[in-house]
Amino acid sequence: MSTRRQFMMTLVPAAAALSAVTGARAQAAKIDEKDPAAVALAYKHDATKVDAKANPTYKAGNNCANCQFYQGKDAWGACPMVGGKLVNGKGWCKVWAKKA
Repeated sequence: MSTRRQFMMTLVPAAAALSAVTGARAQAAKIDEKDPAAVALAYKHDATKVDAKANPTYKAGNNCANCQFYQGKDAWGACPMVGGKLVNGKGWCKVWAKKA
């Protein structure tokens, strides 16, 4: 019969291993420009490649990094507008809104 101490010594490492595995899966993926959400929002990884005629709301200097929806501090950050996938800080889409 196992003792409580043996049980705890088995449980803690198992829980830590499970947490590491689920944490790795939880990392968001970078969005592809061909993703349906990206297409619907005219998302581009590089804002300088946005067709300004097709997207009249685009203005030079607007990019994901200075958008209120961008949730990142690195080159790539999550965006709720595309389901939490990672967008490029230098990117742009139609729902860009100035960061407050």
